[in-house]
Amino acid sequence: MHTNSLALEVHGERGGLKKTEKVTINVREGHFVPIDLATEIRDKFIPWLATNHPEFGITSETKWSETIVRPHILVVTYYLFFSEDWEMGVSWHVTIPPHNWSRIYLRHRFTEASPSYAFEISSWGEEEYDIYAIDPPESVWR
Repeated sequence: MHTNSLALEVHGERGGLKKTEKVTINVREGHFVPIDLATEIRDKFIPWLATNHPEFGITSETKWSETIVRPHILVVTYYLFFSEDWEMGVSWHVTIPPHNWSRIYLRHRFTEASPSYAFEISSWGEEEYDIYAIDPPESVWR
């Protein structure tokens, strides 16, 4: 598998504070996770969120846009989904049951800098599964 490096310069500004960082990312050719799988895993959480956390306003009617994150990781895959109000990070362990967990984090867009909620399915490939709250990560994925 061939790897390409991409150098980026990222500029950010908030509350008068400006910061610039130079980063290099590695992109491997040939590794692509279809959005269909990421959406399927995300959608396992949606009905549970609608029932157990209606205050979030996340339902099957919520519209999402998406992007892959860290495409060079082969064991855990990461996607980001964005609704009008929420950022949802979806990750899953690319193995066989019962070790194929999946997790989401939720960050309220425009008012939170880090995730405030996180949930897990211990094995997303199973017909029946439980969803439970876990500690959210300290920061978002980029």
